[in-house]
Amino acid sequence: MGYLNRVILMGNLTRDPDLRVTSNGNSICKISIALNRSYKLQDGTTREETTFVDVDVFGKQAEVVSKYFNKGKPILLEGRLRFDTWETNNGEKRSKLNVVMENFQFVGGRSESDEGPGNNFDQSSPPRRESKTPPSQVASNTEIDDDDVPF
Repeated sequence: MGYLNRVILMGNLTRDPDLRVTSNGNSICKISIALNRSYKLQDGTTREETTFVDVDVFGKQAEVVSKYFNKGKPILLEGRLRFDTWETNNGEKRSKLNVVMENFQFVGGRSESDEGPGNNFDQSSPPRRESKTPPSQVASNTEIDDDDVPF
């Protein structure tokens, strides 16, 4: 029998990323995301449910997440579940289920505050342009820039 341990989550960071580097140079970043869900009860009232998930990020991805994300920013991530157990100083056994991120994508786009001086984005990249021509009217010999593709 095969096994599958895969999660895909999209939510907002609840705090700024916490980047640490081990003594042998490995980067580890800890983030926490909030996942919101709305649903209706039988009486027609709407309820909100929020789930908080702790995520560990390793290597180069840890550095990228730490550089480009901060509290409130949305993220789409793919990873695996990991069950951690430990013993406290008082001898109590503790456990926690968290996610180890393996891939991520930026979602939402840049806000106005991201495009000004002092932002975390690479200033050497050209500004993003929006194409005003609908895709059905673009001539087949027209070059399409990657920035024109909405996904």
